Amino acid sequence: MRLDKYLVEARKGSRKEIQSMIKKGYVTVNGSKSVVAKQQIREDEAKVCLLGQPVFYQKNHYYLLNKPAGVISATEDKSDRTVMDCLSKSDQRDDLFPVGRLDKDTEGLLLLTTDGVLAHQLLSPKKHVDKEYQATIHGIVTEEDVQNFSAGIRLKDDFLCKSASLTILKISEEKGESNISLVIQEGKFHQVKRMFEAVNKKVIYLKIVRMGSLVLDEALGLGEYRPLTQEEILLLKKNKKS
Repeated sequence: MRLDKYLVEARKGSRKEIQSMIKKGYVTVNGSKSVVAKQQIREDEAKVCLLGQPVFYQKNHYYLLNKPAGVISATEDKSDRTVMDCLSKSDQRDDLFPVGRLDKDTEGLLLLTTDGVLAHQLLSPKKHVDKEYQATIHGIVTEEDVQNFSAGIRLKDDFLCKSASLTILKISEEKGESNISLVIQEGKFHQVKRMFEAVNKKVIYLKIVRMGSLVLDEALGLGEYRPLTQEEILLLKKNKKS
């Protein structure tokens, strides 16, 4: 990788600014001053310093966001606030994107990354990556529903969902509501809502708590985020399930 590209991607300035700093001798590579912007370096091995301070290159970026309701899972929108607006200015990047599209009113785990390969692995139906939701349902969820979800729910457009694991967490006969956990391996448009509509019930609150091995950090308030740990990244790349 070119030295100037390395520093630009490390967000140390525009290419013009970086080239000027290199020319002025502000940059060292492996302890030696460099004045050549097009110098080729190995980004995973080179020790680069700018004005005496180490510069660390990160090929891809990974953030875990606790998505609040009311924001959309997109990089930009003319009328609505997006998940990118939850990030500080210093963490916003043009190549960062959300993995999957949660409904506007859905809360919980959302991975933001620049890693297109990982995103494809997590979203591809062929990879069978679990997506775990917790929901409040208007209606009493029954053991018959549990069996039907396990067998595969047929949606009203005749799409047959794969086997899903439905767990009843709590029933409120008084309110006529149920709290449930649901694990699916697909991501069709409004799928969880449509699955319950197929059994004549309605989702009134929806939260995603896990994708593959990545679990929502309950220490994060709604709208808060943090970088993934190296362990979390490695587990996701191995596509392990919890």
